[in-house]
Amino acid sequence: MTSELVRSGPRKCVLFDVDGTLIDAVENQRRVWAAWAGRYGLDADEVYRVALRTRPMETFAVVAPEQDPRECLAALHELEDEDVRSGVYAAFDGASELLGALPLRAWALVTSNYEHRVRGRFARTALPVPRVIVDAAAVTEGKPSPVPYLLAAEQLGAQPENCLVIEDAPSGVEAGLRAGMTVWGVNAAAAVTGVHRHFTSLREAVPDVLAFARLEGSAGVE
Repeated sequence: MTSELVRSGPRKCVLFDVDGTLIDAVENQRRVWAAWAGRYGLDADEVYRVALRTRPMETFAVVAPEQDPRECLAALHELEDEDVRSGVYAAFDGASELLGALPLRAWALVTSNYEHRVRGRFARTALPVPRVIVDAAAVTEGKPSPVPYLLAAEQLGAQPENCLVIEDAPSGVEAGLRAGMTVWGVNAAAAVTGVHRHFTSLREAVPDVLAFARLEGSAGVE
């Protein structure tokens, strides 16, 4: 059982992005978009280039403006669900150790994906699942809006200024900053603009994330 800690100060919580932060899903995303592009006779590399910097509905408007966006989204969801069932996933080094050391009430997942896919990927990679998951269905405004991160903080009972956001992408970093939270970037050679601290890998960040959550040297109870 994960230990719950006795805390004398304000509740400190850690809010994690998923893809690119905890789970390495780059090749999965590339394969899904390539399969989607193939269905519509589009250039896979161009579609993926657009998809990297826009949300799906915006991607469809750019690469397939003549297609029904609802049908495009249904096709993408079908391919993504199949990838969760049959694709190969890997957690970034340090993810299991870090999440396993955090009390369930002290962290959340904030993702632009959907909860059932996140749970599927976590099951495939044996990562623990927190009590709070804010997914695409939970909000009407996704990243870079601050709404997803603010909702996660509210559900954890934490103030934004006491939350640490762990992200890898510019849109997520912007969302955390706009929410008034501390934002650390991971898994990139160069720092994303605006981050308060930068780590080239998640593994490198583990000790500092645990220190932020006041785990090191603290007494705990079950």
